[in-house]
Amino acid sequence: MAIEFLDRFATGNRGAMKAVCAVVVLLGWALSPAVAQIPAGPGQNVLAGSRLFGAMGCAGCHAIDGVGGAVGPDLGRPSTSHSYYGFAAAMWNHLPQMVQRMDELGIVRPRLDPWEAGDLIAFLVWLDYFDPPGDVDHGQRLFTEKGCVACHQVAGVGGVAGPDLDFLGQYGSPIQIATAMWNHGPAMAEEMQARGIDRPSFTSAELIDVITYLESGSQEMPTTPQYVLPGRPDEGRQRFVDRGCSRCHGVQGEAGMLGPDLGRMGRHESLIDFAAAMWNKSPTMLAAIQRSGISVPRLNAGDMADLVAYLSSVRYFGEAGNPTRGARRVRDKGCLDCHSVQGRGGTTAGDLTQAHGLDSPAAVIAALWNHALLTEGEAGQLGVSWPTFSTVEMADLSAFLQTVGREN
Repeated sequence: MAIEFLDRFATGNRGAMKAVCAVVVLLGWALSPAVAQIPAGPGQNVLAGSRLFGAMGCAGCHAIDGVGGAVGPDLGRPSTSHSYYGFAAAMWNHLPQMVQRMDELGIVRPRLDPWEAGDLIAFLVWLDYFDPPGDVDHGQRLFTEKGCVACHQVAGVGGVAGPDLDFLGQYGSPIQIATAMWNHGPAMAEEMQARGIDRPSFTSAELIDVITYLESGSQEMPTTPQYVLPGRPDEGRQRFVDRGCSRCHGVQGEAGMLGPDLGRMGRHESLIDFAAAMWNKSPTMLAAIQRSGISVPRLNAGDMADLVAYLSSVRYFGEAGNPTRGARRVRDKGCLDCHSVQGRGGTTAGDLTQAHGLDSPAAVIAALWNHALLTEGEAGQLGVSWPTFSTVEMADLSAFLQTVGREN
């Protein structure tokens, strides 16, 4: 039911999607565990994470864009924690306050298994995947000022050299906009050159306003999949190679060097960022492709969704942690006041080299959460300061714990 609702309702803007998220959270409360559970797949499941957010009581204290509790911060508001380890660090750093507040309210503190930890953080990170709704009036002005109206019609007004764009009310998700811009870019460039029209560029904010204006031209509900949820990162990685993207673009230092590295944090964080970049950079990209003597690849919306999912997943985890640095973090952050490593350190908690099952980032995050629920109060009684971690430090700590976890 919730999945069908997502497929039919979502049109790609952040406001609509967060409304859907709120509905899914409420469904998570109402459904029985057997119905709400989604079978585990090869990666994190955003929809399962949204249900966990409700079923585990997170929504009792935290809201998503105003829907939910007001005890803790609204997790749908803009934040700096745009990556997996950013959220993991924020979760750990605020545990003392969360634990104290849950105890005061008589809330049973939930435990997380690795799948649940991964799904929950994926849901929270995914909230930044969408953009706020645009301004219809500003979009209409931009449609004229940028010259789009010379070739395209909206609500019967405009040129006829290009297709009528009223249909985008049904097919206007940013993924499909980016796909259309890429596939029709060469033909549009030729037409603009023939007409003496300067090729416009768009900021992300301008593009979302134009899309919102185009969507206003049709009142019909979507009848095809909108590619709103992230695609398949593994398929996207294969397409990145098969379609020739890797010949020019690197991903965190791997493969091509002609174009910018698409794996760096801070590049094209949302769908609209990605669509705007595809349009603005397409002349340069197309020229490079032609010089290389390869065919311009055509993409369908599924291809584009998978490519975006792959690039988002790289930035989602950020730079890989370093286990050697992680070992130093354990020492410098005072973890050895209680824990030991190979018999050296404190004796009030276990030896970290004897940890079991820490074979993935999600398993580490679940272990940190569950462990902290047991020991945060004990740390206070022992006079040990609660250590805090930055995003990079959390990645290093996770890498170290995964290393020792795989060895046992």
